[in-house]
Amino acid sequence: MSTGITRIADGFWNLRGSFRIAGLVDIGTHISLVRRGNGKFVFLDSYTLSEGQLQELETITGGARNVEAILNLHPFHTVHVRDMHQRFPKAKLYGTVRHHDKFPELPWEKLRTEQAKLHARFAADLEFSVPRGVDFVSADQNVHFASVLALHKASQTIHVDDTLMYIRLPLAARLLGKPDLLSFHPTLSRALETRAGAAAEFRGWAEELIERWSKAENLCAAHTATLTAADNRGDPIQTRLRKALAKVAGTLRTHQRKYG
Repeated sequence: MSTGITRIADGFWNLRGSFRIAGLVDIGTHISLVRRGNGKFVFLDSYTLSEGQLQELETITGGARNVEAILNLHPFHTVHVRDMHQRFPKAKLYGTVRHHDKFPELPWEKLRTEQAKLHARFAADLEFSVPRGVDFVSADQNVHFASVLALHKASQTIHVDDTLMYIRLPLAARLLGKPDLLSFHPTLSRALETRAGAAAEFRGWAEELIERWSKAENLCAAHTATLTAADNRGDPIQTRLRKALAKVAGTLRTHQRKYG
């Protein structure tokens, strides 16, 4: 029986999980497991793991004692945080400002995942990027655009929650020549800060990301799917990111006309 855990590349695993809206529509979710250069492991995000998944993860890691940290990267992905900590109580627990506010009773590390000092701590294995020009924690509870994006340098794999969406069409559609799609989350227009310069800052951040992570070969996106080098029959990820940015050019122009 499948546990939903996929080896994306050497040192990087992704687990596709279930997340139902109003208990009905399953839009899915994910976590990733990274093996660090020191041989220890780090989770990116949280999920309530089944016994089968825990057993497979124990085989991969050699036991919970080898899990150094849990890095929660999306301020609105909070459902599984408490259970993840209970499963790996010795792992250092990191989260965003909203995680700290929502679960003040949990033993959070002082550094937050959106902070540069945290990024420097894990820089030997991971690079991080936080979108600029958008609200990191939106006052609108339905706007989940911003997150901390992570790149595992050894495998050139991007882990992203919501900010980017990868939609892989069914096989029948692909056989008819319909392409898969990498795009920015549709709530961008509502996530942009209502001030002058916000659209330009977001565009600048995206352009920097495209260049900085130009060698990325794999992408794991929450709620949607994974795009791996082995399965990619289309453009490389850098080209897909450029196209995604081009598709939101109108949104950015509209915002810039209104706010400057």
